[in-house]
Amino acid sequence: QVQLVESGGGLAQAGGSLRVSCVASGRTSSTYEMGWYRQAPGKERETVATINWRVGSTYYADSVKGRFTISRDIAKNTVYLQMNSLKPEDTAVYYCNAASLVAGNQNWYWGQGTQVTISS
Repeated sequence: QVQLVESGGGLAQAGGSLRVSCVASGRTSSTYEMGWYRQAPGKERETVATINWRVGSTYYADSVKGRFTISRDIAKNTVYLQMNSLKPEDTAVYYCNAASLVAGNQNWYWGQGTQVTISS
């Protein structure tokens, strides 16, 4: 099992910046990828950004490319999402995710979510 605890987020104005963090604990040695997803009211959860835990390669949704940066601190088992040039449409609950592979079985773990609200 992997436990994820998010922090950060909150309220910002359009054009501003926020950073969310996610600390992983438990059986983290099997984690191969972590990422951030978001869900706005009435919409499905969508991928924001992911990072390969071992090599650090990243993926970004088109909607956040050039504005958001995902990074990790392996020693702290922490993944960050730096969000710049925020837009009202970035308003959502942001969820941290960890994907692990144990004995050929893939497991996904989720944090409790943190609210990000951007005012225009």
